[in-house]
Amino acid sequence: MIYSKECLEVFLKNQSQLFDENVADTEEEADAFLDDCMAVVVDSLKDVRKYLEEMGADVSGLSPEELKEASEVFPLPSGKYLVVEG
Repeated sequence: MIYSKECLEVFLKNQSQLFDENVADTEEEADAFLDDCMAVVVDSLKDVRKYLEEMGADVSGLSPEELKEASEVFPLPSGKYLVVEG
């Protein structure tokens, strides 16, 4: 597996925030899907903002709380963030 168990569990539990229907039902499927999407794990909201800006998203007007609640951002229990391009 490429992604940590923490990432996979959070994504499986919360994938409906980004997708209308489940794209994965098991950790193995989630790992493959996240790999295909080139999802990233970053250390802070500052890094989330930087990554999204580099990907062409206009996030300049978003507050840290709004950024944290963006559909492609999955806060992890460790304090890091999983970012999935939908």
